[in-house]
Amino acid sequence: MAYQTFRNEYINMPPVTRAYTTACVVTTLAVQLELASPFQLYFNPILILKQGQVWRLVTTFLFFGAFGFNFFFNMIFTYKYCRMLEEGSFRNRTADFVMMFLFGASCMIIFAFFVNLLFLGQAFTIMLVYVWARRNPFVRINFFGLLNFQAPYMPWVLLGFSLLLGNAVYVDLTGIAVGHIYFFMEDVFPNQQGGFKILKTPTVLKMLLDPHPDDSDYVPLPEERPGGFEWGNRQNRNENQEND
Repeated sequence: MAYQTFRNEYINMPPVTRAYTTACVVTTLAVQLELASPFQLYFNPILILKQGQVWRLVTTFLFFGAFGFNFFFNMIFTYKYCRMLEEGSFRNRTADFVMMFLFGASCMIIFAFFVNLLFLGQAFTIMLVYVWARRNPFVRINFFGLLNFQAPYMPWVLLGFSLLLGNAVYVDLTGIAVGHIYFFMEDVFPNQQGGFKILKTPTVLKMLLDPHPDDSDYVPLPEERPGGFEWGNRQNRNENQEND
């Protein structure tokens, strides 16, 4: 029964979320089984430019450390907020969602050339959380039953929690910065007087990834349920159900 539930959940995941989270888990599992080493995965400009190890441009976003609390914490937020975006504001716009991935990853790679960033997966997760939070500013979030706040504060709460786990602050700040750049370019500047859309998804990408207008093969998670993960206590969950 548990296997069937997991299988159905996995199959019903939207494609980009499924592909990215699967790649993260498989990469970490490969390291855990000693099929790969973190030294083969981290971002290293010298090895990329001089030895052509271009895979590091991808693997730096896929490794979150060995299996443990930090890994599962990051994967929960990566999966939930990635899915919330893909099934919410990017519903039926897979090409635009992939474009956001490419833009965010490119910005972080540029930052990594100037700052000592070895693995960018956590920064990428913060970017996803930031974009979702800014697009859902009136949602209230209960964090571990301890804190209640509006969604836009979520990235900063995660930054503080990350510090408690001993992570470097500039990793989360990179994700926040890139998320803000994307949000400004997509949601703020085009709506200002004289503004225009800066990021344009290539037509070929839309032809390859976007579904037919009549296609609707999965039901989205409601965006008012932040991350799809119940951090709050039972009373808060019951109140949310009554409000729904």
